Amino acid sequence: MRVRPERANLGVAHGVRPECANLGVAHGVRPERTNLGVAHGAWGEEVAVEYLRRDGFEIVERNPRPVANDARLEIDVVAWERRTDTMVFVEVKQHATISPYARRLRSIDRAKKNNLRRACNAWRRINKWHGSYRFDVLEIYGVPEGGRPVIDHIQNVELFTRPGRFVNW
Repeated sequence: MRVRPERANLGVAHGVRPECANLGVAHGVRPERTNLGVAHGAWGEEVAVEYLRRDGFEIVERNPRPVANDARLEIDVVAWERRTDTMVFVEVKQHATISPYARRLRSIDRAKKNNLRRACNAWRRINKWHGSYRFDVLEIYGVPEGGRPVIDHIQNVELFTRPGRFVNW
């Protein structure tokens, strides 16, 4: 293996950017989430669950991973809406602040949508759910120490090709 001259005198291994050498972070590898990010995410999920309960939902399951060997396939909350007899799969997104320039659902890209679709379909197969269902997103704006959070409940997000129908791809 040939080391580039500009990296030779820094003692930096191939594939590690010089500015990240002290951190032990390889180029293209994201560092692990901090405990603060995990704590804020858990707080956002607690706020979401309380909101759903107050709104008449019954919480069926939290953070299920229907496919054991794929950690990407996780559903934040599975809830049942009594009024419409509908199973609701909920993705919770927590943001520190509301930005007038950001669009709704900005943190759910195509890959995340595909993972959520696969997770929801796997959950339905495992639990033999043949009734109606939909996908909602709860965006929580705020931090635990910041007072009362702002909640944006976006219902029936287009995740499945036909609402209430099994997608077999």
